[in-house]
Amino acid sequence: MKISSSKQERGVLMALAGRMDTVAAPQFEEACAPWLRSGEKTIVVDLTQLEYISSMGLGYLLSINKKLQGSGGRLVVCGLTGMVKEVFRLSGFNKLFPTYDTAEAAFQKL
Repeated sequence: MKISSSKQERGVLMALAGRMDTVAAPQFEEACAPWLRSGEKTIVVDLTQLEYISSMGLGYLLSINKKLQGSGGRLVVCGLTGMVKEVFRLSGFNKLFPTYDTAEAAFQKL
């Protein structure tokens, strides 16, 4: 899985590409750690280029969201497509996280 992140005016944008499976999912937590330590309150996760997400990947999204909520923040997702969109729908995660079509739309609503 490839992860890129950048500071935006209203939070952090993290773009994931490839597969967020059992092996790759811990990389997401590692990539979030510096932002959490620096006190960021909002992370927008762009899943446009994500091809697959496992239950462990979903668990890491929940874990980071819980850490953000503990400091008054939140995790938001955007760019759900294909199988990833279906996994979110079937698991109910589309109701747990605010979801937007694009990162721009997500940041506009924050």
